[in-house]
Amino acid sequence: MKRTLVCLMVLGAFLALVAAPVSAETLELLTWKGYAPKELIDKFQAETGITVKATYTNNEEMIAKLRATRGAGFDLAQPSQDRISSVQAKYKIYQPIDYDKLKKDQIIASMLEAVKKNTLVDGNSFGVPHVYGTSGLVINKNFAGDAKDYTDLLDSKYKGRVSYRLKRPTLIGVAFAMGKDPFALYNDPTAYQALMEEVGQKLIEGKPLVKNYWTNGDAIKESLRSGEVHLAMAWEVGAWQLYAENPDIDFVAPKSGALGWIDTFAIPAKAKNVEGAYKWINFMLRPENAAVFTNDQKYGTASKGAVNLYEPAVKANFTRCFTDADIDNIKWYPPVPVKLEEIEGKILDKVKAAQ
Repeated sequence: MKRTLVCLMVLGAFLALVAAPVSAETLELLTWKGYAPKELIDKFQAETGITVKATYTNNEEMIAKLRATRGAGFDLAQPSQDRISSVQAKYKIYQPIDYDKLKKDQIIASMLEAVKKNTLVDGNSFGVPHVYGTSGLVINKNFAGDAKDYTDLLDSKYKGRVSYRLKRPTLIGVAFAMGKDPFALYNDPTAYQALMEEVGQKLIEGKPLVKNYWTNGDAIKESLRSGEVHLAMAWEVGAWQLYAENPDIDFVAPKSGALGWIDTFAIPAKAKNVEGAYKWINFMLRPENAAVFTNDQKYGTASKGAVNLYEPAVKANFTRCFTDADIDNIKWYPPVPVKLEEIEGKILDKVKAAQ
């Protein structure tokens, strides 16, 4: 009897061992704080059985971690799109995206094409769009309701009520509003230098119109809040915070195009759970899941149709300030050649020093 009981116990333990997986499937995610909300991690794990382990970081640390391991240790990363191609060309830390594994019908087409173009290396693309944000005009409608483009920052009728940063986005935005395409000149430093000289001269001529050159988000919000500034170049999320306080202050997508950044999904070269990575990408870009993210973080995503599922106040911000045409007209920052940053820096110094 005792021997029979022991045999049954051994058999039961063996069957339990066979039935259980040797190790639970995991997805090692290298991402930004807030980009993997617990609610969505829990939902993904329940749907797929895959355990998500998120490591939170930034662009610089992301690149450093993947360089140190030659693309190992993580299954999915989230670098900004303008930080992929130059790093990939030099260090080979990512693998090409298999776009056939994406549910492309749930991705905004213009964003997908922009990321494919801006992450192209040796005939392959290495990114999928996820999170985006823009800068454009922030206006007080009582005083600058007819402002439509970056060149309005140089209009004398707003004298003493204008604010923007002395940073490269201002140079880029004004160039686009002048009818030029600075991004198209990235491979021609001589032509780019000439364009930046032209833009810089316009900013010098417009210096008497400027109330202040803002340096941080809280400062420009306070200037707009107090009425000190009526027209600024700034980000949409900050503008929406002000709109919640005073509906006369709002974001305007410039006629020549808002300037936009995109944080992507990219798969490290030595990822172990590639299929899990594609499952997470498709999961996060599913409209109902993307809406959970945006309701929490307030940033938009590349998920097509997600806007219809946002909380009412969040949805109102996007639909009020961006038509579909405005979204398709966003000028997404490509990687910046090193020489051009030097050109821009000298132009900005010249504007700063001008009397």
